[in-house]
Amino acid sequence: MTVLLRFAPSPTGPLHLGGLRTALFNHVFAQKHGGKWILRIEDTDATRTVPGAVDNIREALNWAGLEYDYGPGKGGPHGSYFQSERLDLYRSYSKKLLDSGHAYRCFCSADRLAQTREKLARSGLNSTYDKACLNLTEEEVARRVRAGEKSIIRLNDSNLPSRTTPADLIFGQVRDAHLSLPTDPVLLKTDLFPTYHLANVVDDHEMGITHVLRGEEWIPSLPLHLDLYASLGLQPPQFAHLPLLLNPDGTKMSKRKGDVQVIDYMRRGWEPSAVLNWLALAGWGQTESSSAKSTPSPSKSQSPKAAPDSTTILSLPEIIDKFDISALTQRRTILDPIKLEYMNKHHLMRLWNTPEGLQALAERIHEIVKEAFPTSPFTSIPEIKNVILSLQGRLMNINDLPRLVPYFFVDPDWESDEAKAMFKGLSAADYQRVTGAVVRRLTAAGGLQDIADILHDENAKSGLKPKPFMTVLRHAFTGMKSGPSVPEIVQTLGYERTIDRLKDAELSSGKWFDSPKA
Repeated sequence: MTVLLRFAPSPTGPLHLGGLRTALFNHVFAQKHGGKWILRIEDTDATRTVPGAVDNIREALNWAGLEYDYGPGKGGPHGSYFQSERLDLYRSYSKKLLDSGHAYRCFCSADRLAQTREKLARSGLNSTYDKACLNLTEEEVARRVRAGEKSIIRLNDSNLPSRTTPADLIFGQVRDAHLSLPTDPVLLKTDLFPTYHLANVVDDHEMGITHVLRGEEWIPSLPLHLDLYASLGLQPPQFAHLPLLLNPDGTKMSKRKGDVQVIDYMRRGWEPSAVLNWLALAGWGQTESSSAKSTPSPSKSQSPKAAPDSTTILSLPEIIDKFDISALTQRRTILDPIKLEYMNKHHLMRLWNTPEGLQALAERIHEIVKEAFPTSPFTSIPEIKNVILSLQGRLMNINDLPRLVPYFFVDPDWESDEAKAMFKGLSAADYQRVTGAVVRRLTAAGGLQDIADILHDENAKSGLKPKPFMTVLRHAFTGMKSGPSVPEIVQTLGYERTIDRLKDAELSSGKWFDSPKA
């Protein structure tokens, strides 16, 4: 059997982190088992569809490197991949359910349905509908349909075939909670559009889906979906429900709260490989569930491969190689933004450790630098490469680069509050003696060879301790307290800019020491 999965978002807004994680695990599971996966757009609720949402979903998946095998823009043997273009199929399956007695037409108005729900609730009953239309005769139903009366199609939950609840690949044997379902759930609405439940089951069967990996929030709907499979005489796929992701404060992640949209992470310069690494390891490990009412699945009774630590640095191919669905926990997991920062830094380091990666990174940063310093003549790709290498492990996010080292692209701000604070304990004489001596020594050398040795030698001659000596040079070159080492800064600036900057700083320094202590 060829493994086939699907990621089936609704186009109700930008893709969020939870959706990206679901897509990731569908991609990883398919790759791990030599299968394929589908992108299917579940757009049967036209009132909630947001223009541009499908393009946003596809853009986010493309940014993350999660390439689906079939779906919008690609086609495939299972199309259309938009549910709104498959309405005849859902009506055909609705008719099968009507003909078998597993469904019936309901002509109740919205007002009557609301009154019935209130009445049943006041009576303390779990029912949400009184089944008023269940016993209509075929003749009465046909007459009302011919008369143009609007109707919905409901599942007849008093005529369900027997079935079992297969073990979930993550949660094990989940409780078959029929009582949480509405009475005789609606399958087809008055506008002849299906509800999510019918369309979901029909499409998964028609497309040959073998495994459904989706969010934990769909566990309450699982009994209804299994009832539909049984009523239609269909074999259900294997299910695996992914535990929810939580905000740092422990609340449920929501589109309406916090930074959960993938597009935000794209705009802020996070590495897609780091974001996938972060999402993949959230909840990947053998931990006891604190709340799930379930028993271990058959796969969890075996010995899964050791789960990676939650900060292990993994590329997508490495995630696929190490992935074992039995190692996913049932516990809801907090997404820690500090871990993303750590991972992003290390994914950047992986990139610039290869010539191809460094080139690609410099090309991406080029636009960021040009926007920050539009008039700078020092923003070429080779120059940006040198800047990246000078930062080593200090760069956390590519968007930070202009803020971290502006002095590589423009003259430093020597009179900022930060720069002035660097003068503490120094004098104009100290400053001018250090800058003048280094200018003379470098001019005589005619280059930057052995720069560390030259600076060490000049430090010894100056009579200053290493810290104030280097502080003078750091101020002259950068006007900032932190950053790469002074020799690294010099090498990145190059010989001519180093000399020019030292001379300019020496000439300007007199006004910085007007008072005894700046």
